[in-house]
Amino acid sequence: MASITIRNLDDSVKAQLRLVAAQHGCSMEEEARKILRMGLVKGDNNKISLGSKIQQRFADIAVEALPSRDRNEPPRSVDF
Repeated sequence: MASITIRNLDDSVKAQLRLVAAQHGCSMEEEARKILRMGLVKGDNNKISLGSKIQQRFADIAVEALPSRDRNEPPRSVDF
């Protein structure tokens, strides 16, 4: 097995990787391997639709873990 070192990784990216790995119950290294495997799909990438790729990417995330808004709140104005 090969090893790589990733230099100049933003602290925010590392923090996100740590959180996602914890949510999936694995190490940061294993989560990074999963992400790389998913990004480097073997075979013809055109056979997998964008919707299927998105579904595969987020399949492990529980719906209850996603933030939700109170439907009774009035819409917020856009802040440019």
